[in-house]
Amino acid sequence: MILTAAGPKVLEFNCRFGDPETQVLVPRLRDDLLELLWTVACGETLPKEVVWEPGACVGVVMASAGYPAGSSKGDVITGVEQAEREEGVKVFHAGTAHRDATLVTDGGRVLVVSALGADFAQARERAYAGVNRISFPGALWRTDIGARALGRG
Repeated sequence: MILTAAGPKVLEFNCRFGDPETQVLVPRLRDDLLELLWTVACGETLPKEVVWEPGACVGVVMASAGYPAGSSKGDVITGVEQAEREEGVKVFHAGTAHRDATLVTDGGRVLVVSALGADFAQARERAYAGVNRISFPGALWRTDIGARALGRG
């Protein structure tokens, strides 16, 4: 959207999932995503209301050094398995690759660490606990995700 003298105008309309929005929606979805998408693609009406996991989900993007202007590639990533051992945490890969059986950075937005919680505060705490388990040279992430919603920012 852009505001003009004639009023608001749409600049872009996307009919796709956003990144990183998808990584906080999918963990809460109890229904089969493929089944839901196929039903809609076939022009059929969903047989029931979509069922969501109660609570909240928070996602934190971990980016490589230089992002967004550029990105560091080939840096070894450690701790993903440990992060996913944290309760409610799921790590989504974006700018990653395997080189010689080692997980490495391969783009700007490297990972999204998402976490479910009973409420927003717990989900945020779990997401950052997952982030703190992961390491790669020059890793960048925001520390204020959800702070305003919790009255901390």
